[in-house]
This record gives sequence, structure tokens and C-alpha cells, in this order.
Amino acid sequence: MTRIPLFLLLALALCLPLWADDIQPLAPDDYYDFQFIQDPQLAGDGGRIAFVRAQVNEERRGRDSAIWTVAADGSSPAESFTSGDSDRHPRFSPGGSELAFLRPIDGDTQIHRMPIDGGEARPATTIRQGRIAGFTWLPDGQRMVLTLSIDPAVDDPTEAEEDNDEPSADVKIYSRQLYRTEAAGWLDERRNTLWLLELESGELTRLTADSEWNYNNPAVSPDGRLLAFNADRSGSEYDGGHNQDIYLLDLDSGEDRKLPTPDGRATSPVFSPDGQQIAFSYQSDRYRPTELHLISIDGEAHEVLHDGQDLSVAEAMWPEGYDRPLIRADYRGSHPLMRLHDDGSTEILIGEGAVLNGLSFADDGRTLAFLMESETRLAEVHLAGNDSFEPRRLTEFNDELLSSRHLGELDRFSFEVEDNKVVDGFLLRPKGFEADQPWSLVLNIRGGPAGMWGHRWFHEFQMMAGAGYAVLFTNYRGSTGYGFDFQSAVYQDYGGVDYRDNIQALDEALQRFDWIDVDRLYLTGGSHGGFLTNWITTQTDRFRAAVTQRSVSNWVSEAGTQAYVPAMMNAEFGGTIWENYDYYWGRSPLKYADQVRTPTLIIHSTDDQITPIGQGQEWFYALINNDVETELAVFEGEGHGLSRAGTPVNLVKRLELILDWFERHHPRE
Repeated sequence: MTRIPLFLLLALALCLPLWADDIQPLAPDDYYDFQFIQDPQLAGDGGRIAFVRAQVNEERRGRDSAIWTVAADGSSPAESFTSGDSDRHPRFSPGGSELAFLRPIDGDTQIHRMPIDGGEARPATTIRQGRIAGFTWLPDGQRMVLTLSIDPAVDDPTEAEEDNDEPSADVKIYSRQLYRTEAAGWLDERRNTLWLLELESGELTRLTADSEWNYNNPAVSPDGRLLAFNADRSGSEYDGGHNQDIYLLDLDSGEDRKLPTPDGRATSPVFSPDGQQIAFSYQSDRYRPTELHLISIDGEAHEVLHDGQDLSVAEAMWPEGYDRPLIRADYRGSHPLMRLHDDGSTEILIGEGAVLNGLSFADDGRTLAFLMESETRLAEVHLAGNDSFEPRRLTEFNDELLSSRHLGELDRFSFEVEDNKVVDGFLLRPKGFEADQPWSLVLNIRGGPAGMWGHRWFHEFQMMAGAGYAVLFTNYRGSTGYGFDFQSAVYQDYGGVDYRDNIQALDEALQRFDWIDVDRLYLTGGSHGGFLTNWITTQTDRFRAAVTQRSVSNWVSEAGTQAYVPAMMNAEFGGTIWENYDYYWGRSPLKYADQVRTPTLIIHSTDDQITPIGQGQEWFYALINNDVETELAVFEGEGHGLSRAGTPVNLVKRLELILDWFERHHPRE
């Protein structure tokens, strides 16, 4: 036997780290090890942050969540605050001596209170009917405003529902246009109502006497005297109405009054620090710009702060020390915090090249806590001061896992389309990329058409890159973040500008990145992206395989079976089916299914209320009938949100199916 000298063995051992690649591709089942950080809340004195940490449970069929805290100065690592497995919605009391949060007890979610320096959590409510949708402390620390989703016929939510031994039919009867939603399924009589909770006695008092309406987005004035909220008391909320008004309720007298906001949809009131003004979101009509308005609490002064033309305001907040609200908005692939100037222009303060969520300011407005994520990092808790707005990361729950995985950054490029509009494309290079060899590419089309992709965490993209695929996507016309004219260009043109922009993005990428193999192109998308996946395969056979997810194949049947009210489809398609049938059918992929040649995997869910399962079934029927290689993957009990919030084991299986379909249609050497 040949002996290897010891010095050679040592040399080989020293060189091994140079040869071994310990950076692994991100795999579908890595999802089970992710830790999801949510809902950061900064204590009023700015010294501590509470947040929710969620992770997949051992059965992989749910997610456990608990409240954690971290010192704002970073002097100590984050630590667990509660021991429950379904704790959420942490809120510091005024003064910060205790933390309130939601926790289920025997199937009913209750508010709990716990001293901030530790101790036992004790329930503050005994709700037996309805569901707590949220709560807000009053400044006195002795009361809370609760939002309860409850049947209007219930007078006392703390009393258990009476047992009825008589058999009853399992039937719901509807006469209104809105009868189901993706979140709630088939609707019942419940409405969102507002209640005042006296913490010492536990007494609940209904604040909104007429429970026919939904009362949403309650905001308490800084002095604790007034409660602002939005509601539609016109009677049209469940019949396609788009109206919402801002109301002010005096918490002492119980009287409310409507503020004279313009006709249309006024929502999400936010008090100024002095309590004399309210900022609110406003739309004059469906599919019009989302504006930011200001009104005095006496209703005498009204001002448009932002007209919604260059960006769509997602959230307004008004911390102490600012004469105008700060806003969050989609902006060219980022979701930053912005300052509004007097002329309506905006300035990015923090978050360019990233996505910010869950902003929470200290009482003095000088510091803020928030979540920040990017294409290479899951959301973690950050802190910044308003002197420089430099983010400082305070948690690192996912660092150990992600440091051992290949994660690529996006290449962004822009191209011009008709009407002199500029569209952004984003490309993620594959693991092991070398420019001198050809690489496969997946065109991944986002849903919407409103919304935006960009610098946020998408497990799916990094997984595909880890499997050796370049990933391309574009914020096609119809996306938010590029101005209202850009966003509205797609209305009454589905399968038009949205289709052309995605194909042009592909052509631009092929021209700019000559390492992309034109013979190894793949296609996928969900929701509106699923519709476009179907549509594209009726127009071209340049893709080796396609995966269409929660898609639309037939706009005629979609119009009558989706959860949205008829007025929405009528606006999107320029009339009813009977008034504009040629457009509904002419932009339905089903009409052209006999032109499809691309092997297609169809992924759909049984409980999808946005694009019901029949859309996937019709597409499967059409492709089978036209001898196209196809498979139908049906996820039982899942809805439209499978890809983001589905049952973990199903969410992971969906990712595995996508990769498997592409691999099965990958050319062999």
C-alpha cells in the first residue's frame, strides 16, 4: 500500500477549506427554519422594543408565535417575554410599565396584561362571542378601545352563546353583492364594532350604537378625548359602494359627528401631535389616485397634502415634532419612509433599496423602531434616530442560517416602452454564476396588477437561483411605485401592456446578458401573473415549461365566481359581460388554448376566493383537450395566499413542485 507523507496530508487538510463550498443553495425546506419577525412596538420612552417572533411548529402545519423584547440601545440581545405559542399584537401601556397582547384561551382570543419587568400574564377580557380584531390604549392607561368582529344582535360579548339543541340546516342566504371575502370566506352577520374597556372592572361599553355598519381604523387623540374612525353609513358597503367617511366620537358623551371630507373614500385617520388636525387617505372613486388629505377637527380647514400622482401613499404617521405627516410608499422597487414637503414633493428618509414595515415612534418622535428586509435578508428589528435616520439592526434571528446559504442581490435595469414610459426589470443571477457558460432563466411574473416587487425577501427567487436558474421579473405597467399614470395604464387592457412589458423585459435581458440560454427559458406567475402565464403561452412557444398558479383562464366565468363585487369588474373591463362580452372573452386565455404548446403545471387551491378553483380546472380541461402536456396540483383547504401564508408543509410542497416541473423539462446534455 502506498503511504502518503504526513506533510502532504497536512497540506491537503489546510487546502480543503479552499476547495469545499460550504455555501449551500437555499432549498424549499429551509422555510421550516426561518424565523419571522413582526409588529415591532417601541416603548414611549424609546428604551425598549416589543415584537412578535413566529416560526413553523413541529407538525409543520402551523406557526407558533411569542412576544419578545430587545433593548433599544443594543446593550443586550433579544429575549423571550411571553411563553405562549399564539401570542401577538404587543402594545406598551402609556408610561411603559406593562405590555398588553392577544392570546387565545379555550378558543377565544383575549387581551392579556403583563408587567414589563416580568411576572404572570393575566387576562383583561372574557370575550365569549365575537373576535377581538385589535385594541388601542387610551392615554390614561386605565381604558382601551377594542375592535370586535361580532354579530350586531349580541348585546354582551362576555356572555356565552346559548346552546340550541334543535337541528338546523347548514345554509346561508344572501341578497347583497358582497357575500364572501378571501379572509373570511362566506360571510355571516358579523360587523366590526368599537367598544370601550374599563380595565379595573372589565366593563365593556359599546361605542358605536348602530352596528349595521363596519367601524374601522380607530385612532385616539393625544389627549384621549376623541376617537376617530372611518365607516360607510350610506348602506351601500355590501352592494358595491366605495364610500367611507371619517367620524369623530367624543369618548365622554358618546356622541359622534361626521367630518366634511370630500365625497369618496376617506379612511385611516391619523391625529396631529397637537390633536387639532387629522390626516387621512382619500380616493375620489375606485381606481383613482390614493391621495393624502388634512382636515381640522372642527371641519373648517381642509388641505390636499399629496395628490397621489407620483406615488401611492400606503401609510401615514404623524410623530411628535413634525408639522406634517411622514409616509410610507412603494417607490421603484423599494418601500421607504418619506418626508412630505409643502409643495407635495417627497424626500426619502430611510429605506431606499429595502422594504420598511411596522414603524413605531417614541413619544417624543426622536427615535423609531421598524422592520427592514431586502432580497438577501428576512425582516429584522431596526432602530433609527430622526437626526440622521441611519438604521441600526437589533436582532439577527436568521443570520446563522442565511450565512450558510447562497443569496444573490438583484441587478436592476430599465427600458423604455411606448408612451415614453420607463419600466424597471430586475435580474437575480444563479448560484455559481460564470459569464462564460450558458444559464437557464425563469421569467417570474408578479400578481396584482397593482403592487410592486423589488428589494424584499422572496424565498422563491433565491431558491430558484440556488437551483441554477437566473430569475427575471419586472414591475410592468399596472404596478404601484411609478406614478398613477403608469399604474392605470393596464386598466381595460389586461393581456395588453402587461403582456408586452414582460416580453420586452425578457428581450432586454437577453440582449444585456448574453449568458442567458435562449433555449432554456421557463415561465411562472401567480394571480394576475398566473393569468399572464396562461396568456403568454397562447401567444408564444419560446418557453420550455410553464407553471401557472392561482390563475385566471376565463374572465367570463371569473367575473361571476370571484369574491369581488360586480362594480369592480365592470370598472376593470369597461362594462358588464353583456355590454362588453368581446373584451371579456377576447382577453381570456381559454379562447386561445388550442394555440398552447408549452408543457404546463397548474397549481390551484380549493378555497381560493379571488381566483376560484374553477379557473384552474378550466385551464386543465382545455390543455388536456388540446394534447398539451399538463398536470394539475390541487391544494385542499388552501386559499389565494398559499405562496405567502399557507400551511407550511403545503407552502414548501408548492416550491418543490415548481422546481421539479422545470427540472423535468430541462434539456439533458
